[in-house]
Amino acid sequence: MTTRRVARLVVPVAGAALVATALGAPAHAGDREAAATPPAVQPRAETAVLYDDDAGGNADADDPAIWRNPADPGRSLVVATAKEGGLRVYDLDARTVQSIAAPPPAAEDDAPGRFNNVDLVHGLRLTTGRADLAVTSDRGHDRLRFYRIDRDRPGGPLTDVTDPAAPAVFSKDQVEINEQRTAYGLATWTDRATGRSYALVSQRERTRIALLELLPAQGGTVTYRTIRTLDLPSTFRLPDGGSWSPCAEPGELPQVEGMVVDPANGVLYAGQEDVGIWRLRADLTGTPKLIDKVREYGVPGVYDEETEECAPGADPGFGGTRLTADVEGLTLVTEPDGDGYLLASSQGDDTFVAYDRELGDDNEYEGGFRVAAAGPALDGSEECDGAAALNAPLGTKYPNGLLVVQDGHDSPGDGDRPATNFKFVDLGEVLEAVDG
Repeated sequence: MTTRRVARLVVPVAGAALVATALGAPAHAGDREAAATPPAVQPRAETAVLYDDDAGGNADADDPAIWRNPADPGRSLVVATAKEGGLRVYDLDARTVQSIAAPPPAAEDDAPGRFNNVDLVHGLRLTTGRADLAVTSDRGHDRLRFYRIDRDRPGGPLTDVTDPAAPAVFSKDQVEINEQRTAYGLATWTDRATGRSYALVSQRERTRIALLELLPAQGGTVTYRTIRTLDLPSTFRLPDGGSWSPCAEPGELPQVEGMVVDPANGVLYAGQEDVGIWRLRADLTGTPKLIDKVREYGVPGVYDEETEECAPGADPGFGGTRLTADVEGLTLVTEPDGDGYLLASSQGDDTFVAYDRELGDDNEYEGGFRVAAAGPALDGSEECDGAAALNAPLGTKYPNGLLVVQDGHDSPGDGDRPATNFKFVDLGEVLEAVDG
């Protein structure tokens, strides 16, 4: 889970501020009036709770992906990260099908494996034939990990097919890996023009995004190579002429985690947690555009070393009206005619925001919703980190599609133990809430 930070004013830096200005102003600033409470949808199921402590294996729910079984959609799967707890695979009843441990540390004093985000690649050509893959960012080792999906394989549907020689994504050696400015957010993309598949990976505590081409390796394994990187701004010029950066622990820059690529046009949407949502080309060329900002954008703040929190100053009114930091999980609801939605988790106020997927409408705001409790034993979603939507029939349980969201505070809990899990929501009910 990402701790929310408030913004702080920084000393103006002309070069950085000019870069931010060149990248474009937000398209949906709107006014500053408080929005009405969005409509509620209720989950139909939830996964077993994960506990982020020694007794729970330091398992912390974070990011899901939905794999549709083309032969039998009712037997589709949800693959989800549990950070140091590795991966979990669930069926459509939210029951655990498989648990995969994160890799151990390279050496005794090194960082352990920590699976942060996950996405899917369909039909990647391997030396053993085409395969669907679950791809996850291993923040602990600064690498990507690949798991072949075989629904009825004895022992579980996922098999590790990571090339043992796969390189670190951002680090040059183990010392840098242990500093944990490593692979963080993740989105996959297959270029329809070339058929080549890629992963876009963000760097923890930095603004950098890397484009990696996924490649077959020996024995049916998968590796990758870096094509290019892009750095989003960390400093922004404000309408009053000042310069601002989000408040953070000294040395940290405003990172990106939630990302998704529209497969129809190769457009990447990237959530810079304390800034807003960027739209850019998935090949990381061209000029990124900030399409919406968090409410806290432009708010000055001072980091307190003792409390490890930021004390906010007065709000100058430069922020957006729909997203409350952090902006987290991004996912797409696609429709064959090009219509649909970009959904974003507004973590700070436990809501979700929907934008028009069509570029011709400039990703205009369409509405919002929240995932509320269905009863005492089935709560909603709070401080959601990751989300995944699939607008396709999934058997009798989800004939209208499925939305899976992380719940950062599962209840009823177990005392003070940090408890998280995933909620399964009928996508048809979500679309009714947004359209209504």
